Amino acid sequence: MARRPATWEQGGDEYDYLFKIVLIGDSGVGKSNLLSRFTRNSFSLDSKSTIGVEFATRTIEVEGKIVKAQIWDTAGQERYRAITSAYYRGAVGALLVYDVTKATTFENVKRWLKELRDHADSNIVVMLIGNKIDLKHLRSVAMEDAASFAEREGLSFVETSALDATNVDKAFQTVLTEIYRIISKKALASDEAAAGGAGAVREGQSIQLSTTDSSSFTSRCCSF
Repeated sequence: MARRPATWEQGGDEYDYLFKIVLIGDSGVGKSNLLSRFTRNSFSLDSKSTIGVEFATRTIEVEGKIVKAQIWDTAGQERYRAITSAYYRGAVGALLVYDVTKATTFENVKRWLKELRDHADSNIVVMLIGNKIDLKHLRSVAMEDAASFAEREGLSFVETSALDATNVDKAFQTVLTEIYRIISKKALASDEAAAGGAGAVREGQSIQLSTTDSSSFTSRCCSF
């Protein structure tokens, strides 16, 4: 493993894995504030709609490995969908966000999920997020309805508040941990194959979630 710099938690350049995560969902559901809360621990009431794509990074430790999350915030407006569809490529995780105070944003989750599955790796880790739970008096989407949908679709699910930081770290860390565990299983399989002469995973080699996407993520660590 590469030696950890003293400031790795604050975004140091040394890491074992780089994971691309995309944030998707309707405009105004709070994707940008979820991103800024997780990566900079900040929140803006005056946050403007994202135009095109923005991204930020944060480095965390997952089961003893240093993981750098590169999180892409895709614009939710319809007129930018042709631009953002290209950014699903290479993503190994996705946070599908709706606003618990706006039922239409939850209804549109089905469309976003279909678009994600049309453009992303078939094994991408997806979490459904109901944001803005601090606005309890305005809630229009029941937690039970969202949980049932997530279960039917095989998604993880959590409700969050970017404003007061409720469950924001939990959401990202859950997705990153699940991705890492998928990689670990593939690495174990590679080791078993190596014992049979198929060759081991080498330092710096790209590892795929499936054979359909060679750019899913890159390992900087030594062989497992």
